[in-house]
This record gives sequence, structure tokens and C-alpha cells, in this order.
Amino acid sequence: MAKGKESKPHIGIYGRRNNGKSSLINCLANQDIAIVSDYAGTTTDPVKKSFEITGFGPVILIDTAGIDDIGELGNKRIEKTLASIKTIDLAILVITNNTFGEFETMLINEFKKSDTPFFIVHNKSDIEKLSEDTKEFILLKSNTEIIEFDTIKANNLELIIKTIKTTIPESSYKTPSLVGDLISYGDIVLLITPIDIEAPAGRIILPQVQAIRDILDNDAVAIVLKEREVDAFLRKTKIKPALAITDSQIFTKADASIPSDIPLTSFSTILARYKGDFESYLKGTPKISELKNGDRILLLESCTHHVSCDDIGRVKIPRWLSNFTGKQLEYEVVSGLDKLPRDITEYALLIQCGGCVITRKQLINRLKPATDAGIPVTNYGMAIAYIQGIYNRAIAPFTKSEQTNIDYL
Repeated sequence: MAKGKESKPHIGIYGRRNNGKSSLINCLANQDIAIVSDYAGTTTDPVKKSFEITGFGPVILIDTAGIDDIGELGNKRIEKTLASIKTIDLAILVITNNTFGEFETMLINEFKKSDTPFFIVHNKSDIEKLSEDTKEFILLKSNTEIIEFDTIKANNLELIIKTIKTTIPESSYKTPSLVGDLISYGDIVLLITPIDIEAPAGRIILPQVQAIRDILDNDAVAIVLKEREVDAFLRKTKIKPALAITDSQIFTKADASIPSDIPLTSFSTILARYKGDFESYLKGTPKISELKNGDRILLLESCTHHVSCDDIGRVKIPRWLSNFTGKQLEYEVVSGLDKLPRDITEYALLIQCGGCVITRKQLINRLKPATDAGIPVTNYGMAIAYIQGIYNRAIAPFTKSEQTNIDYL
């Protein structure tokens, strides 16, 4: 499946100031894409750059500020550097001059905390080679590969690229099929795609594009139509689709139009299984019925976009949720990967969007504080299906029948 820029594997470069992180990125990409200076602290906010690894595919390289930065501004840079670890699939720790201490240990602890694989590059080896004592100490602390490197001669560059290929998790670039296990060769899949105020001019939204591509990749047939054309299409053609997928916002209409013997789900639900923490969503969604007056709901948007007067996350879901529960609820919305405005334990429920523009690692780490704290999590499409009373049908294609007996208010 084609990947958007933000869905490519992310590789973060970490280390102290002036250790050659930016120079390493320039060597990898064979172009000056990062600022290189003799002065420590040149890199400020994490900087992203796309890079194609021959025989592997596109990745995103992230140049970060030095972990040993100083001053009030330096502390803010360090905070952003540490925050970026939750967004990456692989880390490269750059050290020099046989220096390995508290800063490197802190980074390694953060890598391990977020289950991020990593390896170490000992840069500027033309000035000072890695000593056996340092090597033994690093292996004792990290038990990972250490590569000698010199950005001037670019020695061992191929070894670094090879190590990237063998260390980065397959899950970051080998993604499962959206619906491949639900359809067979030649099957017809009906995609119900409303064209409303939120639909981008001249195109359809990314989850719909991804679904079309995935259906074609599985040698099936995709039929795309608007919701008001469904009844006439089924009546005139007599076609019985193997699966129907609808936009969550018109799930009720799709449920009425699609015969009960045809599996029906939503784009958001297939994304939830494909990229999100689907098991936690299945457990968390029914908790909507347990919300109480004064509960605070957190809605997470993975992208930033122009907010319309009928925005799905900021307007529609809060309205539907309040009407469904009959409770006085409070809502907060956070876009992108911004810091949460309050501690996660102050929320009664977290509702995540489909996450079509971010990596699975980023989405899982976004949800992790809530799941670790026992806060119920769900996603836009699954929450909407639950509110509209068709949750069982939405998840039925992906679950065993005994798992779908959900009671409603």
C-alpha cells in the first residue's frame, strides 16, 4: 500500500551537541539537508527529511537537538528531542571521543521505555578510535551494535545502512492488508463515500484512497458511490457485494440500505484494526454507556486541518455523545502529536481518530499513557457506530460472534 510522507518509517538521530548528528544525516542522504556547524547547539527543533534507501524504500530521517543542551531554551530543545522518541521506529545514538555517560544512558532508557530499537555510531573515528574499554562499557549498558564512523571519509556508511535495514522493525514498513483477509479474488466491495463539506475539493479522503488501493492489491473490485445511490445500485444491478464499507457519519443510512446478510463496516473501523490498538478499542468503546455527569472526554486528531462548522471531531461526536448518554460532559481536542493539556488520568474516555497520516508506532504510543492508566480508549468510527446502535455490525467482520454481544442503553 502506498505510504504518505508521515506513514514512512521514522529514524531519529540522537546524541550530544556537536557529535555530528547532522553530518551523519547528510552522509546518509548524500546531500546537505541538515545544518552543519562547528558550534554546539546548531540544531534546534527536530528536523525531518525524506530519504530513499536503495533496496529498502523511503524513510524519514529526524535530526534532533543535543541531549546535553543548556539554558532555558536548551531545556525546551531537550524536551522536544525526548518527545520525538515516541514518534520513531528506529534510533541511532551518535557518540564521539569515547564519551558515554549519563546523557547516553538516559537516551537508551527512553528508547527501551518506548520499545524503540537502536544502535550506536561512534563518530569522528578519524580523530579518536573507539577504545576497548569504552566498547565493553557500552555493551554492558546497552548490548547493542556499535559502528565506527567518520563523516569526512564516510567509512562504514554501507554498514550503517545495512544495520538500519536489519534493525528497523518489519511492522514499520511491512503493513498488513486493510481488508485482504475479508475478501477473495474477484469479490466486489462497495465503498460508500459521501461528498459533503468536509470532503476535500477534487479528491476523496486518504482512508478511502487506501481502501481502494488495498482492494485492488487483493485482486478484488471496488465500486465507489455516494450514499444516496446505494439503494438504486443494489436494486438495478442485483449485485451482492462481499463487503460494504461506509463513512462513519452516514453509518445509520448505510445500515438501512445494505442487506443484513452483507458484512458492513466503516473506513474508520478498518483503520482502527489496521493501525490502532484494536483490542483496547473493543474493550473501551462500550464504556461510553458508563459515562457520568462531569466526565472529561479527550479527542485526539492525528492531523491538523481547517475546522468546519460541522467538524466530525470537534462538533459532531461531542454532540452525538452528549445526546446518547444524556450526561453533561466536557470535551478537549488535541491535534497532531501536541502535548496533552492535563494528566491523562483526568479523562474518563479517549477517542482517537483513524490516524491515517501517522505511523502505527506513533498512534500506539499516543494511546499508551491511557491504556497504561486504565483509561478506556476508542476511535472515531467505533464510537460513532456504538452511539448509533450499530456497533455489533461494524465490528462483526473482524470478531467472533461471541465477542459481539454488546448491550446498549
